[in-house]
Amino acid sequence: MTFLRTVSATEAVGPVREMYMRSQQQLGYVPNYTKAFSLRPAVMDGWVALVTSIRSNMSLRDYELATLAAARALHSSYCMLAHGAVLAEKVFDPLSVAQIALGQVDAPLEPKEQALMAFAEKIASQANDITSSDIEKLRVLGFSDEEIFDIAATAAARCFFSKLLDALGAEPDSKFLEMNSPLRSALATGRPISHEPVEIVEPAQ
Repeated sequence: MTFLRTVSATEAVGPVREMYMRSQQQLGYVPNYTKAFSLRPAVMDGWVALVTSIRSNMSLRDYELATLAAARALHSSYCMLAHGAVLAEKVFDPLSVAQIALGQVDAPLEPKEQALMAFAEKIASQANDITSSDIEKLRVLGFSDEEIFDIAATAAARCFFSKLLDALGAEPDSKFLEMNSPLRSALATGRPISHEPVEIVEPAQ
């Protein structure tokens, strides 16, 4: 659900249907976050272009860790669940991701990754307090200025997406209820997961 009217999968036509189909091809269903953009599908196009350009300069691991850190600072269940799932499937395992999400000291992170996440989290929670010393700490650990820009862009972009979804009342998809329970509990720290069945766009007749 969202607080605003959305276009259902059965009613979608034109650019909205095309947007729904792209998400369905990726996930197997139309996620609630995509439906939240159904009144302005061109904004989704802009978001996809932005995040694609940012991700193209980063490894999957660094991008997902920076995103998870920013989403944690924003208390975004949706983004924590989505990107935690990617980390659990493609980088770590469910237990490790739960440890990372909870900020446990025994989480399997390198010092550079701990610093990356701390920087991304600070951007999402209090970017106005960042000083040159924060940047210098990253440089000392071996981050180039270009890489620091990428982390900052990732965290700042997540602020747009997470805050928009929460402002519209978009609930994480019920598919996340199938996730490993300890991992789900560690990631769903904000808006609760929906219990509504996911929607599917049927093939054109």
